[in-house]
Amino acid sequence: MNRITHFEIQADDPGRAAQFYQDVFGWEIREWEMPGIEMKDENRYWFVITGPETDPGINGGLVFRRGPPPVEGQAVNAYTCTIGVPDLDRSVGLVRKAGGSILLPRMGIPGIGWWAHCRDTEGNLFGMLQEDPNAS
Repeated sequence: MNRITHFEIQADDPGRAAQFYQDVFGWEIREWEMPGIEMKDENRYWFVITGPETDPGINGGLVFRRGPPPVEGQAVNAYTCTIGVPDLDRSVGLVRKAGGSILLPRMGIPGIGWWAHCRDTEGNLFGMLQEDPNAS
């Protein structure tokens, strides 16, 4: 099988997006600096570390958006990632506090857990899932 090994978050304002993901999920986000090379905005890149290498999951990147932003009310035209969280209600509150919005509120997926669909400060969609085999 071919496994996903990296993701990228598109952002109109990478600093704002980095702050959002740090505030909500505690991710480490740091800009990649190449010694002796001045990076123009369109080429700047931030590494996103979502957790220890010993834990399951993947890390990714953050880049300036290279196309039009997502449009409200139109179909999603990209991969949507779901982020595992220990407490969905707390995470929903953090999304709101950090300037994001909740598109689909907490719902149970029987035998799997509690899920919500959100939008970040850049208009990107993502899911959050709290595992709970007793969810209904």
